[in-house]
Amino acid sequence: MRYLSDVKLAVGNLQTHKLRTFLTMLGMIFGVGAVIAMLSIGAGAEQESLRIIDTMGIRNIIVKDREFKEEDLKKIRETSLGLSLRDVQAIETVAPELETYSAKKKVKTFQIFSFSGKADEANVVAVTASYFRLAKYSLLEGSFFSEIDEKNYEQFCVIGSRTRQKLFNKLSPIGKQIKINKLWFTVIGILADNNLGKDEFEGVKLQDFSNDIYIPLTTGLKKFDLRRLESEVDEIILSIKSADTLKAGAVLINQVLVSTHNKAEDFSIVLPRELLEQNQKTQNIFNIVMSCIAGIALLVGGIGIMNIMLANILERTREIGIRRAIGARRQDILLQFLMEALVISLVGGILGIMFGFAVSRLVALYADWTTLVTSTSIMMSFGVSASVGLVFGIYPALTASRLNPIEALRYE
Repeated sequence: MRYLSDVKLAVGNLQTHKLRTFLTMLGMIFGVGAVIAMLSIGAGAEQESLRIIDTMGIRNIIVKDREFKEEDLKKIRETSLGLSLRDVQAIETVAPELETYSAKKKVKTFQIFSFSGKADEANVVAVTASYFRLAKYSLLEGSFFSEIDEKNYEQFCVIGSRTRQKLFNKLSPIGKQIKINKLWFTVIGILADNNLGKDEFEGVKLQDFSNDIYIPLTTGLKKFDLRRLESEVDEIILSIKSADTLKAGAVLINQVLVSTHNKAEDFSIVLPRELLEQNQKTQNIFNIVMSCIAGIALLVGGIGIMNIMLANILERTREIGIRRAIGARRQDILLQFLMEALVISLVGGILGIMFGFAVSRLVALYADWTTLVTSTSIMMSFGVSASVGLVFGIYPALTASRLNPIEALRYE
């Protein structure tokens, strides 16, 4: 009850100078709001990174065919045939940790149409049946083609949402046919959009499959012509059984490919897990820098609290003297002014949390940036604001409690 009366007294004293109290709170409001906003941006970016890595596969090793100028490629082809399914066979013989694999090849096209529309700019990609599972693709409608479809060289296809719109408008495409170059393919599935929100991650291009058409790899390799000097496949995804052996597996796979490609550096290896670690390091640096900036705002807010409390002491010196004369102890005066500093910081912290929420929503809305306000960031910000009020309120409170009662009564 005693502390409750002290809080009421502190609130009453602060209400006598509403504008001055509010201006003092502004430092805390902006400081806490900045902490909330910065941490929400960081948490949103981390969540987005995890989602992107999940689509790439945390246990996957991605081997990509490198692009070269034609004159350089001619020299490379003298020693290496490029990335191919034979590489997978070589890896399987020496890598017991290999769980499964998939491969893909972009097909050269000159026309793509249906009876309802055209989509000549769509990408036609030949993939193994396991590609959809390893790349974490999901279906909006229909089904994926199977390994049996691959073995039988079936002319089935799975299309993205944009391709569906161009070829069939609002009609259901399942079971209908599209013509790719000179061949007719039956649509058996529609992909759900991945909505990654960016074109690349840590320098690696991300796949936006909404404008893609996927066909079986065997069908693509047998029934479509390859470009001159190009590799059999553009990309191989290798899934490792345990994430603990991922880096060791990548080293082994690199050694195998160096051997099968006769030391020609015509491939690159990407580990999504390493990309995540690299992104997290960058994100940590961002969080530290932003937290320092927000900390400066909180420091300014703390200095403002100290200034206003020192000003209050000068204005209320006679009040302090009267309280001491009628029996108030030093610790009572100390608690009174400390409570006022805490009230300023805590109310400022609450308003700052609301301000931080608003800023994070505005960033998400207008900057098209994922934000996530976590309970941890709220508790941390609120705790910091209370600590700032306590630390910067101690000196003024001690100053008030040490005033000589007789001199305080004489003060004009």
